[in-house]
Amino acid sequence: MARKDEDAGEIKVTDHRRFDEEGHERPEAPPHEESAPVEPPKEAASDAGQDKGTAGRMPPMDFSTFVLSLATSAQMHMGLLQNPATGKQERNLDLAKQTIDLIGMLQDKTKGNLSDQESKLIEQVLYELRLVYVELQKQGPKGQEEPK
Repeated sequence: MARKDEDAGEIKVTDHRRFDEEGHERPEAPPHEESAPVEPPKEAASDAGQDKGTAGRMPPMDFSTFVLSLATSAQMHMGLLQNPATGKQERNLDLAKQTIDLIGMLQDKTKGNLSDQESKLIEQVLYELRLVYVELQKQGPKGQEEPK
């Protein structure tokens, strides 16, 4: 927190973070107020963040599930899947491209931090989505082949 020292007219910065940049606890850090994390009751933990209609049907969230969720969104935007809100297959290639680019950015930013399985998954998902996207670009906005 920064504050102005009224006597000297200077700003003094004091770091109150408990851990340093490498993740080691600072010896001068004030003691942590909580001694143990508070866990929700067992009943609440299984339903946390889920309404009655989705309880027990949601897959556990991990990196692979996240990538597959983004891939499903891209497929929906390409008109390959129904939009759950409208029940229709709608094509919006701009949104599809944005989602594919997002997965590509995620691949770049996580390079070297993924397991072999996660790396192969994101590589395969991007390959397949890009292939379909290029084919749809050739067809034009209504799914009609553009004149050659």
